[in-house]
Amino acid sequence: MLRAFLLYLSRAQWAKSMTTNFGFARRTARRFVAGETLDEGIEAVRVLNSKGIKATLDHLGENVTNLEEATRAADDYVELLERIASSGIDSSISVKLTQLGLDLGDEPALENMKRILAKAVECGTFVCIDMESSDYTERTLRIYRTLRDEYGYKDLRTVIQAYLYRSEDDMRALAEEGAHIRLCKGAYKEPPDIAFPRKADVDANYLKLAKIFLNRQAIEKGARLAVATHDEKIIRQIEAHVHEQGIKPDEFEFQMLHGIRTDLQESLAREGYQVRIYVPYGDEWYPYFMRRLAERPANLWFFASNFFRR
Repeated sequence: MLRAFLLYLSRAQWAKSMTTNFGFARRTARRFVAGETLDEGIEAVRVLNSKGIKATLDHLGENVTNLEEATRAADDYVELLERIASSGIDSSISVKLTQLGLDLGDEPALENMKRILAKAVECGTFVCIDMESSDYTERTLRIYRTLRDEYGYKDLRTVIQAYLYRSEDDMRALAEEGAHIRLCKGAYKEPPDIAFPRKADVDANYLKLAKIFLNRQAIEKGARLAVATHDEKIIRQIEAHVHEQGIKPDEFEFQMLHGIRTDLQESLAREGYQVRIYVPYGDEWYPYFMRRLAERPANLWFFASNFFRR
C-alpha cells in the first residue's frame, strides 16, 4: 500500500509542485541525486573514479510533451558526452526514450537517439537506454534493436526488469543476440497480471534471469550483463555462480545507484569486480526521488528523519 501510494505521488503534479518547493526535500534528494547541474554530476563521477568505480550519468527528465523539449534533451546529452570526453572521467550515459520524444512517436525518439549515439562513438563511450513502465517495454526494445542492428550501434545497451512476467522470454532472446543488458528489479507500479506482486518471486526471477546471461554460451555470443541490485543476498549468490561457471570479473559488472550502499559498492570494487554507479543529476529530480523512496522502507525513513530533524 505504501509503495503504491509513493509511486502514485511520483506521477502527481500537485505533489511534485508541493515537494520541490520545500528546501528539506531538495536536500534529502541529494542522497540519491548528484545535484542539479552538470558540473555537480561530473564531480560526483570524479569521486567514484578515484575509488576505482565507473559511472553512468543520467540527465534527469522523462515524458516530454513536444518536439522542442525532446530536441533540447538530446542537446543536453550531446553536451554531456562532450564534457565526459573533455573531463577524462570514466562514465557512460543513460537515457530515457520518453525524454527524447517517445510519447510523440517512435521517429522523434529514434532520430534523437541517432544523434546522441553518433556523439557517443565520437567521444569513445557508450549509451544505455533505460527501461520505463511496461507501457514502453516493447517499443523500447524495438528501438534498441533498430539502432543496434540497422544502424550499427553494437555497443548500445538497454535494461530488462525482473518483475515483469515477459522478461524471461526477452532475456533468452537477447542472450541469443549477444546483447548488453542491465538487469534490475523494476521501480514502476505494475498490475499483477503483468508483474510479480511478491518480492520473493521478483528476487527468484532476478536470479533466474541473471543466469541466462551469466554462462559461457551466452558470453561467447557477446552477451554482457550488468547486475543492477543493492540486494546483498542476491549479490553473494551471483558471486558464487560466476565463480562456479568460471566467469571472469571483466565479463560482467555490478551496478548500483548513487548514494545507496556505498559501503557495498566500494567493497565489491576492492574485491576486483567491475562496479558502475548510476549517477543522476538535473532539476527534474522529483519522479526519480519518489521511486527511490518507494523501493525501500529505509529510504523513506531517511527522508522522514531529515524532515523531523528540521
